[in-house]
Amino acid sequence: MIGKHDKIVLTGAAGLVGQNLALLLREQGYTHLVGIDKQPFNTRVLRELNPDMQVIMADLARPGDWSGALRGARALVMLHAQIGGAVYAEFVANNLTATENVLAAGRVQGVEYIVHVSSSVVNSQAVDFYTETKKAQERLVLDSGIPCVVLRPTLMFGWFDRKHLGWLSRFMQRVPIFPIPGSGRYLRQPLYNRDFCRIIAACIARRITGAIYNISGMDAVDYIDIIRTIKMTVGARTWLLRIPYWVFWLLLRLYAVFDRNPPFTTKQLEALVTPDHFDVIPWDRLFGVRRTPFDEAIRETFTDPRYSHIVLQF
Repeated sequence: MIGKHDKIVLTGAAGLVGQNLALLLREQGYTHLVGIDKQPFNTRVLRELNPDMQVIMADLARPGDWSGALRGARALVMLHAQIGGAVYAEFVANNLTATENVLAAGRVQGVEYIVHVSSSVVNSQAVDFYTETKKAQERLVLDSGIPCVVLRPTLMFGWFDRKHLGWLSRFMQRVPIFPIPGSGRYLRQPLYNRDFCRIIAACIARRITGAIYNISGMDAVDYIDIIRTIKMTVGARTWLLRIPYWVFWLLLRLYAVFDRNPPFTTKQLEALVTPDHFDVIPWDRLFGVRRTPFDEAIRETFTDPRYSHIVLQF
């Protein structure tokens, strides 16, 4: 068992999952949290929201003093990942090189246990930079020799979502027309981040090891219906307009010419329309957590007065 005063380290701590997880663990009474991330603005937000947490700004793809922060860690939650972008080298650096460095440091510093946040894309039919490097990253963790559990979440949303649904909600509030690729009838299984963080917390508390769990959202919703729900929740007046898939693809390609790190890429569009359906395990019963219904989770995400207004940077 891992106690409330034991040392827990989060890598990639200033991202979507890390920000939510830090808040949740503190709510549950954990007192010795260490967060590592390299994004200056997001790291500052993490520090401001968690003043009692040790926060380190460092690039895990480069050896450094950050490795000493792993000394004595009873649990390491590996959240660091390159999710979007158009440069393959960045996926290699942030998903593979960084993971190799963290695992090497973990072995030296005596890390006892790892919760690795993988992704449902390892089971996907999609072929892209993210999918291929996440598959390789997961294998590195499983072969590390450190006791671990692997969680493979589907597309997540929640507070601090700077990409995906968070970006889409902000975009639809700025434009009169919101484009929908093709029919928009692409079945998704979005997972509420707070629910996922509760699963991570359960893994830590019970030190669950030797298993891989596919964590899918229990509500299967078409992409266009997700957009409609967000539109209604935030009160956006934008007009939803279906446009041909190839036109949408070309617009994204053009956007990428002017933005080196676009929030939505052609590869992500291709993944969006890939007909994937992920099996749903009864994770609410397995981990003893309450499942938040989709509509309720959307309301909490976009209307909560404490955190819904905070926008992280890319």
